[in-house]
Amino acid sequence: MGRYNLTRISEFYLMSYSEDSGLQPVLFGLFLSMYLVTVLGNLLIILAVSSDSHLHTPMYFFLCNLSLTDIGFTSSTIPKLVVDILTHSRVISYVGCLTQMSFFIFFGCMDSVLLSVMAYDRFVAICHPLHYMVIMNSHYCHLLLFMSVCVSAVDSQLQNLTALQVTCFKDVEIASFFCETSKFLDISCSETIIKNIVTYMFGILFGFFPMSGIIFSYYKILSTILKIPSSGGRYKAFSTCGSHLSVVCLFYGTGLGTYLGSSASYSPRKGMVASLMYTVVTPMLNPFIYSLRNRDILSTLKRLHFWKI
Repeated sequence: MGRYNLTRISEFYLMSYSEDSGLQPVLFGLFLSMYLVTVLGNLLIILAVSSDSHLHTPMYFFLCNLSLTDIGFTSSTIPKLVVDILTHSRVISYVGCLTQMSFFIFFGCMDSVLLSVMAYDRFVAICHPLHYMVIMNSHYCHLLLFMSVCVSAVDSQLQNLTALQVTCFKDVEIASFFCETSKFLDISCSETIIKNIVTYMFGILFGFFPMSGIIFSYYKILSTILKIPSSGGRYKAFSTCGSHLSVVCLFYGTGLGTYLGSSASYSPRKGMVASLMYTVVTPMLNPFIYSLRNRDILSTLKRLHFWKI
């Protein structure tokens, strides 16, 4: 296999889901509809929270920003995929690849950090209910959001700087439907151990720590709920974080399954399907989970006549 110097590379080739021309219209319709459902569903959550003054609380403030982040997360990959299917092209420029990588990492990390912040919010609400409004005041909520943006931006730029250090490639075809950092480093001439160190370092810093915060918060929440004497009180306390817990399991379950599964028995096609799960399916299902499991959101959507049951 030949080696390609960066000075002679201006574009890469993304892997397609199928080379069968008969399947292209089906794939185009499928991905476009999933993208539209994701965008419209999350916009409805934002509209519901913005239009109802009763939802102007820390919990829904972070939910609104999570929905906005999910729109950006999906928009960093799917529109390019849909256009590629429509134009029968798999080409992406070097600059376009780095740009897509940067936005994908930023919104992906933002998703992860916001889920951790939302777990902390539920921890304060259930474990320290009398001091909830004092602790989770407007200034502190905006500070947490600002810190989430900063952490995500640092993660994005650090990984982009890592990608910029690559000057030699073994191939120009990326084994994914978008420019993913790990797949980008796979086609570089760098040593495997260096690529693994970079991948796992960023995974630990910006994946393990947020997840640890979520696990710790829910450990404290569960301990507090079990001390509530009445079963009705326990159910009410746990139901306030049921939607968030469902989204956490969906996001981290599919995300970890993608990377751990691909490490155990890697297959490009299986990797693409797994990537689709956490990049498209999870953001698409989030509005349904919060709408169906959250009475406040559901009642607001009913009043807005956007949700008929």
